[in-house]
Amino acid sequence: QVQLVESGGGSVQAGGSLRLSCISSRNFYSVTCMGYFRQAPGKEREAVARIRMRADGSTSYAGSVKDRFTISQYNANTIYMQMNSLKSEDTAKYYCAAALRGGDWCLDLWQDNFDYWGQGTQVTVSS
Repeated sequence: QVQLVESGGGSVQAGGSLRLSCISSRNFYSVTCMGYFRQAPGKEREAVARIRMRADGSTSYAGSVKDRFTISQYNANTIYMQMNSLKSEDTAKYYCAAALRGGDWCLDLWQDNFDYWGQGTQVTVSS
């Protein structure tokens, strides 16, 4: 069992920055892929970013956040997502997720093989 705890959300003005943290109750030794999702009220959940663990640390991003958000592994049980140049449309609840399944699916944002989810952290961007 893996428990994920997100933090770092808050309220910022457009153009500002936030750094989200996702801390796992266990180290990432058995985790193959970590990702961030977001969901705004009345909208479907959206895949935001992925990082391939236990390999080369490759990353992928949704087009709406590319070049503004950066997902990275900090240590054996923590990942970050740095969010810069925030826009009002980034307002949502952000969730991190962990997957144990191997394979080449991780960087494909359309695939969702995640096993564990955090409780989410709210990000509100005012214009």
